[in-house]
Amino acid sequence: MNTQPTPLLLSYVPPWNWQQFHAYFALRCLPDIEQVSADGYRRTFRIGTVSGWFALRHRPEHSALELTVSPSAVDVLPLLAARVRRMFDLDTDTGEIARHLSQDSQLAALVTRYPGLRIPTAFDPFEQAVRAIVGQQVTVKAAVTIVGRLVKRLGEALPAAPEDGPARLFPTPLAIAEANLDGIGMPGKRVATLQGFARALTDGSLALHADDGVDDLLERLCALPGIGPWTAHYIALRAFGVADAFPASDLGLLKAKLWGSAGISAGALTAQAEAWRPWRAYAAMYLWQSYAEPEE
Repeated sequence: MNTQPTPLLLSYVPPWNWQQFHAYFALRCLPDIEQVSADGYRRTFRIGTVSGWFALRHRPEHSALELTVSPSAVDVLPLLAARVRRMFDLDTDTGEIARHLSQDSQLAALVTRYPGLRIPTAFDPFEQAVRAIVGQQVTVKAAVTIVGRLVKRLGEALPAAPEDGPARLFPTPLAIAEANLDGIGMPGKRVATLQGFARALTDGSLALHADDGVDDLLERLCALPGIGPWTAHYIALRAFGVADAFPASDLGLLKAKLWGSAGISAGALTAQAEAWRPWRAYAAMYLWQSYAEPEE
């Protein structure tokens, strides 16, 4: 008989901003596979042949996230915990990053105003890559709607799903590669890009990892039809938490309130961002935060 594993505390060194992660995941939540609450997060997962669910609760009194997993997850718990730590960027020394970015006078005020910003990343790199491709030239809300349709159409039911929790798994590369995606809500060219990407993973012509550095990953991704620098950098940033990934043409970065009403050009931003290396992805977090700030 399976028993519920004892929860684990995944510690972090403050400052760590739960609201940053809550806002990010709440905006992108796929209800069939995720739930976001005021102080927690729960989702389904698949690692190899193992599927299940995990739940997180913020425990600020312990400077930690409390991780609870399904009984099916016991055999992959170390790997699962490591991926959750990356997902919530628990191991980063934000002090070092803040000191470096604060050398830029324009970023310094943001760094002071939002201490400890980190990089929310996806649990599953393939899922994030699908989200990035679907999200080309559309709003976050529209992308979530379309990816939600993919999950409903192609996602498998989770065995022993919690009664009150998400109950489907994210579709596999093979499922997306072979599916009829008519009526899914994307232009034909983007459907071809998505299915070409999924086929490349299925047939082994693309390995989705950042083990050999960001430039290697970007080169492999941009070699695929329909994937350009923005998509490749966004996948590197949001799928793997690559610290120096920087999607310089992203509208939110170009229109951050930091730059004033005129914004900044992608070329000028790319040049300015050279001074932020090797932490350009963290600089992007501050620029996106600036973009989201309410008007005064």
